[in-house]
Amino acid sequence: MSDALRVLIVEDDPAVRRGCQQALQLEGIAADAVDSAEAGWRAVAEIGPAVVITDIRLPGMDGMALMRHVRALDPDLPVVLMTGHGDIQLAVQAMKEGAQDFIEKPFSSAHLVEVARRALEKRRLVLEVRSLRERLNDSRNVAARLIGNSASMQLVRRRIADVGATSADVLVLGETGTGKELAARCLHEASPRRDGNFVAINCGGLPESLIDSEIFGHEMGAFTGAAKRRIGKIEHANGGTLFLDEIESMPLAMQIKLLRVLQERTLERLGSNQPIAVDCRVIAATKVDLKDLSAQGSFRADLYYRLAVATIPLPPLRERRDDIGLLFEHFAELAASRYGKPMPRLDSERLTALMSQQWPGNVRELRNAADRWVLGVEGGLPVDGADGPSGRPLAETMEAFERSLIAEALRRNGMSLARTAEDLRMAKTTLFDKIRKYGLAEK
Repeated sequence: MSDALRVLIVEDDPAVRRGCQQALQLEGIAADAVDSAEAGWRAVAEIGPAVVITDIRLPGMDGMALMRHVRALDPDLPVVLMTGHGDIQLAVQAMKEGAQDFIEKPFSSAHLVEVARRALEKRRLVLEVRSLRERLNDSRNVAARLIGNSASMQLVRRRIADVGATSADVLVLGETGTGKELAARCLHEASPRRDGNFVAINCGGLPESLIDSEIFGHEMGAFTGAAKRRIGKIEHANGGTLFLDEIESMPLAMQIKLLRVLQERTLERLGSNQPIAVDCRVIAATKVDLKDLSAQGSFRADLYYRLAVATIPLPPLRERRDDIGLLFEHFAELAASRYGKPMPRLDSERLTALMSQQWPGNVRELRNAADRWVLGVEGGLPVDGADGPSGRPLAETMEAFERSLIAEALRRNGMSLARTAEDLRMAKTTLFDKIRKYGLAEK
C-alpha cells in the first residue's frame, strides 16, 4: 500500500496497541502505532496518515483533544475513537464534532479491519477529489483535462505535449462525444498562443449563406443588411487558435477560400480588396475519414493535407474501459457539487454495469449517466442493442473487459491485493495470476 494511505493507532496499552497493528497489517493495511496523543500528533505531522484510530482515555492529552487538533489541521482526515463502556456519551459527542466512527472495547479484529477500511475508502476518495480539483485549477495541465490512465489516453496526452508548443496545424479525429474540442483547447493552452483567443466554429451549424461573412468578416455595405463592419472568426483568432469543428461539413467553395488563408496567411473581408495578415493556428476536427471524402470528391485533398500536418486520434470510450470508473467518479463528483447532492458510493456491481456498456455517445453519454445517478433518476444506465459489444472475437473482448475491471478495482483499492480480491470476490492467488497475466503490477 502507498505510504500516503497508512493508519495511525494511538493506544497506551501495549498489548492492545500491538494487537490492533498486527490485525491491520495481516489484512494488507499499512499501520503505525504510538502510545500517547502527543506522539500521535507528532506522527500526524511527520507521516501524514490517512486515518487516525485513537483511544479516548490516554495519559496527558486525551483522544478527544487529539481529534480536535487533527480536525483543525485537516477537517477531512478520518478519526476513529476506541471507547470503553463508560465512554459512550463521549463517543456520541465526538461523532457530533466530526469523528468518523467509534469502536467499543472489547472489539474483534474483523470489526477493527472493517471500520479501518471504510475510513480509508473515505480518505482515498477525498484525496482523489482534491487531486482532481488541484489539477483542474491549473488549466494548462493536460492530465487534468483529458482524464484517463489507459495507454491510449496517455498517448493522446503525449501527442498534445509534443505538438502543443509548435505552430503546426492539427487535425483531431474522433467519434461524437470523445472530447475533440477539449483536446483542441488543451493544444491551445499548451502553446505559446495561450494568451490569445480560442475561437471555435461548428462548420455544420452555420447556414451556407452566412458562413462566408462569419468566417472572413465583411465591410459595411458589402451586401444587403451589412450595416456595419464585422470582424470574422479567423481575424478574431489572430494571435491565438482557430478551431474548426465538423470540418467535413464545410462547403467546397469555402474550403478553397480557407486553403488560401492557410497557405498565404492573409484574408480579405467581404466587400474589401485589402489583404489582412493573420497569424493563427488552425485546429480542425472531424468524426469521419477525410481521406475517403477526398477520394469521393466531397472534400479537397489539398486542404486535407494542409490541415493534417499533425493528427491526434481520440479513442472511443469502449476502447479505453480502464478509464470508465475514474471518469464516472469525476463526473459524479462534479454533479454532486453542482446539484447540492451527496456523492453516492460507486460499488463493484455498478462499475461492472458501467464497463459492460458500449457507450455510443462516448464521454458525453457517460457524463449524462453520472448526472442521472447523482440525481437518483432510475434507469441511469443505457442498455446496449443486440449487436454485441464489439467486432472482436469473444475471448478477446472478455479478456479486455476483465483486465479493465481488475485495473479499476486495483486503483480504487489503493493497489491492495487483499482488498481488491475481496472487492471482486476472487481468491488472492487467482487475482495475483491475473495481475501478472495482464501486466497490471505497475499500474
